[in-house]
Amino acid sequence: MSPRKKTLVVGFIGGIGSGKSAVSRGLSNTFRTLTIDADRIGHEVLGLQSVKDRIRQAFGDVVFDGAEVSRKLLAREVFGSDTHKKQARIRLEEIVHPEIRRQVQEQLSDIPDDIEIVVLDAAVMLEAGWNDLCDTIVFVDAPFKVRLARVQENRDWTADELRRREASQISIEEKRVAAHFVVDNSGTLEDAIKQLVPFIQARFADHQNSPDDKLSVD
Repeated sequence: MSPRKKTLVVGFIGGIGSGKSAVSRGLSNTFRTLTIDADRIGHEVLGLQSVKDRIRQAFGDVVFDGAEVSRKLLAREVFGSDTHKKQARIRLEEIVHPEIRRQVQEQLSDIPDDIEIVVLDAAVMLEAGWNDLCDTIVFVDAPFKVRLARVQENRDWTADELRRREASQISIEEKRVAAHFVVDNSGTLEDAIKQLVPFIQARFADHQNSPDDKLSVD
Protein backbone atom coordinates (compact mmCIF):
# COMPACT_ATOMS: atom_id res chain seq x y z
CA MET A 1 0.00 0.00 0.00
CA SER A 2 1.37 3.43 -0.94
CA PRO A 3 1.87 5.94 1.89
CA ARG A 4 -0.93 8.37 2.59
CA LYS A 5 -0.45 11.71 0.85
CA LYS A 6 -0.27 14.64 3.22
CA THR A 7 -3.25 16.95 2.92
CA LEU A 8 -2.48 20.54 1.92
CA VAL A 9 -4.66 23.09 3.69
CA VAL A 10 -5.26 26.13 1.47
CA GLY A 11 -6.85 29.28 2.85
CA PHE A 12 -8.69 31.61 0.46
CA ILE A 13 -8.99 35.32 1.15
CA GLY A 14 -10.08 38.34 -0.89
CA GLY A 15 -12.51 41.21 -1.07
CA ILE A 16 -16.23 40.61 -0.74
CA GLY A 17 -17.55 39.41 -4.08
CA SER A 18 -14.09 38.50 -5.38
CA GLY A 19 -15.22 34.94 -6.10
CA LYS A 20 -13.17 33.05 -3.51
CA SER A 21 -15.59 30.15 -3.25
CA ALA A 22 -16.06 29.76 -7.00
CA VAL A 23 -12.32 29.83 -7.69
CA SER A 24 -11.53 27.37 -4.90
CA ARG A 25 -14.14 24.93 -6.20
CA GLY A 26 -12.17 24.76 -9.44
CA LEU A 27 -9.47 22.78 -7.64
CA SER A 28 -11.79 19.78 -7.54
CA ASN A 29 -11.14 19.23 -11.25
CA THR A 30 -7.49 18.46 -10.47
CA PHE A 31 -7.39 17.33 -6.85
CA ARG A 32 -9.52 15.39 -4.41
CA THR A 33 -10.75 18.29 -2.31
CA LEU A 34 -12.81 19.04 0.76
CA THR A 35 -14.07 22.52 1.66
CA ILE A 36 -14.46 23.82 5.19
CA ASP A 37 -16.76 26.83 4.98
CA ALA A 38 -16.09 28.89 8.10
CA ASP A 39 -18.82 31.37 7.15
CA ARG A 40 -21.40 28.59 7.06
CA ILE A 41 -20.11 27.32 10.40
CA GLY A 42 -20.50 30.87 11.70
CA HIS A 43 -24.15 30.89 10.70
CA GLU A 44 -24.70 27.56 12.45
CA VAL A 45 -22.91 28.74 15.57
CA LEU A 46 -25.52 31.50 15.96
CA GLY A 47 -28.05 28.73 16.56
CA LEU A 48 -26.23 27.28 19.57
CA GLN A 49 -28.06 28.06 22.78
CA SER A 50 -24.88 28.97 24.64
CA VAL A 51 -23.96 31.46 21.90
CA LYS A 52 -27.50 32.89 21.75
CA ASP A 53 -27.46 33.42 25.49
CA ARG A 54 -24.21 35.38 25.31
CA ILE A 55 -25.39 37.44 22.33
CA ARG A 56 -28.60 38.32 24.12
CA GLN A 57 -26.59 39.35 27.15
CA ALA A 58 -24.26 41.50 25.00
CA PHE A 59 -26.77 43.05 22.58
CA GLY A 60 -30.20 42.53 24.10
CA ASP A 61 -33.40 41.49 22.32
CA VAL A 62 -32.86 44.01 19.49
CA VAL A 63 -30.85 41.45 17.45
CA PHE A 64 -33.37 38.63 17.92
CA ASP A 65 -36.34 37.58 15.84
CA GLY A 66 -38.27 35.51 18.33
CA ALA A 67 -35.97 32.90 19.83
CA GLU A 68 -33.35 33.10 17.08
CA VAL A 69 -30.59 35.57 16.29
CA SER A 70 -31.45 37.65 13.22
CA ARG A 71 -28.34 37.97 11.08
CA LYS A 72 -29.84 41.04 9.41
CA LEU A 73 -30.48 42.81 12.71
CA LEU A 74 -27.10 41.73 14.05
CA ALA A 75 -25.38 43.08 10.93
CA ARG A 76 -26.89 46.51 11.57
CA GLU A 77 -25.20 46.54 14.96
CA VAL A 78 -21.72 45.40 13.97
CA PHE A 79 -20.92 46.35 10.36
CA GLY A 80 -19.48 49.79 9.75
CA SER A 81 -16.45 51.92 10.58
CA ASP A 82 -17.70 54.08 13.47
CA THR A 83 -16.40 53.41 16.96
CA HIS A 84 -19.68 52.04 18.33
CA LYS A 85 -19.95 49.42 15.60
CA LYS A 86 -16.29 48.45 15.92
CA GLN A 87 -16.75 47.86 19.64
CA ALA A 88 -19.92 45.87 18.99
CA ARG A 89 -18.13 43.76 16.38
CA ILE A 90 -15.33 42.99 18.82
CA ARG A 91 -17.90 41.80 21.38
CA LEU A 92 -19.53 39.57 18.79
CA GLU A 93 -16.20 38.12 17.62
CA GLU A 94 -15.22 37.32 21.20
CA ILE A 95 -18.38 35.23 21.42
CA VAL A 96 -18.43 33.42 18.07
CA HIS A 97 -14.83 33.15 16.84
CA PRO A 98 -13.59 30.66 19.46
CA GLU A 99 -16.51 28.33 18.71
CA ILE A 100 -16.00 28.62 14.94
CA ARG A 101 -12.29 27.85 15.33
CA ARG A 102 -13.06 24.86 17.53
CA GLN A 103 -15.35 23.40 14.87
CA VAL A 104 -12.86 24.12 12.08
CA GLN A 105 -10.12 22.37 14.05
CA GLU A 106 -12.43 19.44 14.68
CA GLN A 107 -13.02 19.04 10.95
CA LEU A 108 -9.31 19.39 10.17
CA SER A 109 -8.52 16.60 12.60
CA ASP A 110 -10.85 14.20 10.80
CA ILE A 111 -9.99 14.53 7.10
CA PRO A 112 -10.73 11.42 4.99
CA ASP A 113 -7.59 9.59 3.81
CA ASP A 114 -8.24 10.21 0.13
CA ILE A 115 -8.43 14.03 0.41
CA GLU A 116 -5.46 15.88 -1.06
CA ILE A 117 -6.53 19.52 -0.68
CA VAL A 118 -8.58 21.08 2.11
CA VAL A 119 -9.97 24.49 1.23
CA LEU A 120 -10.57 26.77 4.20
CA ASP A 121 -12.98 29.46 3.06
CA ALA A 122 -13.37 32.25 5.61
CA ALA A 123 -14.24 35.89 5.00
CA VAL A 124 -12.43 36.97 8.19
CA MET A 125 -9.51 34.53 7.95
CA LEU A 126 -6.86 37.09 8.89
CA GLU A 127 -8.97 39.05 11.36
CA ALA A 128 -9.71 35.88 13.33
CA GLY A 129 -6.17 34.52 13.07
CA TRP A 130 -7.28 31.31 11.36
CA ASN A 131 -4.52 31.59 8.75
CA ASP A 132 -2.30 29.68 11.19
CA LEU A 133 -4.40 26.62 10.37
CA CYS A 134 -3.37 26.80 6.70
CA ASP A 135 -0.29 25.62 4.82
CA THR A 136 -0.66 28.33 2.19
CA ILE A 137 -2.86 31.38 1.56
CA VAL A 138 -4.36 32.44 -1.80
CA PHE A 139 -5.71 35.92 -2.43
CA VAL A 140 -8.48 36.16 -5.05
CA ASP A 141 -8.37 39.60 -6.64
CA ALA A 142 -11.06 41.53 -8.51
CA PRO A 143 -11.64 45.29 -8.89
CA PHE A 144 -14.37 47.01 -6.91
CA LYS A 145 -16.70 47.47 -9.89
CA VAL A 146 -16.58 43.75 -10.67
CA ARG A 147 -17.18 42.76 -7.06
CA LEU A 148 -20.01 45.28 -6.79
CA ALA A 149 -21.73 43.84 -9.85
CA ARG A 150 -21.52 40.38 -8.32
CA VAL A 151 -22.95 41.34 -4.92
CA GLN A 152 -25.68 43.40 -6.58
CA GLU A 153 -26.74 40.33 -8.53
CA ASN A 154 -26.21 37.68 -5.87
CA ARG A 155 -27.00 39.53 -2.63
CA ASP A 156 -28.95 42.59 -3.77
CA TRP A 157 -26.42 44.88 -2.06
CA THR A 158 -25.83 48.53 -2.88
CA ALA A 159 -22.38 50.07 -3.27
CA ASP A 160 -22.79 51.65 0.18
CA GLU A 161 -23.58 48.27 1.72
CA LEU A 162 -20.50 46.71 0.14
CA ARG A 163 -18.31 49.53 1.43
CA ARG A 164 -19.90 49.28 4.88
CA ARG A 165 -19.19 45.56 5.08
CA GLU A 166 -15.64 45.93 3.82
CA ALA A 167 -14.96 48.68 6.36
CA SER A 168 -15.34 45.93 8.97
CA GLN A 169 -12.55 43.82 7.47
CA ILE A 170 -8.81 44.10 6.98
CA SER A 171 -8.03 46.19 3.91
CA ILE A 172 -7.73 44.63 0.47
CA GLU A 173 -4.04 45.55 0.29
CA GLU A 174 -3.29 43.97 3.67
CA LYS A 175 -4.95 40.77 2.50
CA ARG A 176 -2.96 40.79 -0.72
CA VAL A 177 0.33 41.21 1.15
CA ALA A 178 -0.53 38.35 3.53
CA ALA A 179 -1.07 35.87 0.69
CA HIS A 180 1.45 33.52 -0.90
CA PHE A 181 -0.25 33.75 -4.30
CA VAL A 182 -2.61 36.17 -6.03
CA VAL A 183 -5.26 35.04 -8.53
CA ASP A 184 -6.76 37.61 -10.91
CA ASN A 185 -10.48 36.87 -11.02
CA SER A 186 -11.54 39.96 -12.95
CA GLY A 187 -12.10 37.87 -16.09
CA THR A 188 -13.59 34.44 -16.55
CA LEU A 189 -13.65 31.83 -13.82
CA GLU A 190 -11.82 29.44 -16.15
CA ASP A 191 -8.93 31.90 -16.50
CA ALA A 192 -8.70 32.28 -12.73
CA ILE A 193 -8.57 28.52 -12.18
CA LYS A 194 -5.87 28.15 -14.85
CA GLN A 195 -3.75 30.63 -12.87
CA LEU A 196 -4.33 28.84 -9.58
CA VAL A 197 -3.83 25.17 -10.45
CA PRO A 198 -0.07 25.28 -11.28
CA PHE A 199 0.66 27.08 -8.01
CA ILE A 200 -1.30 24.53 -5.98
CA GLN A 201 0.29 21.64 -7.86
CA ALA A 202 3.74 22.97 -6.96
CA ARG A 203 2.81 23.58 -3.32
CA PHE A 204 1.22 20.14 -3.06
CA ALA A 205 4.35 18.49 -4.45
CA ASP A 206 6.56 20.42 -2.03
CA HIS A 207 4.25 19.46 0.81
CA GLN A 208 4.66 15.76 0.04
CA ASN A 209 8.46 16.08 0.16
CA SER A 210 8.60 18.19 3.31
CA PRO A 211 9.26 16.74 6.79
CA ASP A 212 6.12 15.36 8.40
CA ASP A 213 5.50 18.43 10.53
CA LYS A 214 1.86 19.01 9.61
CA LEU A 215 0.45 21.73 11.76
CA SER A 216 -1.19 20.65 14.96
CA VAL A 217 -4.86 21.45 15.42
CA ASP A 218 -4.93 20.62 19.09
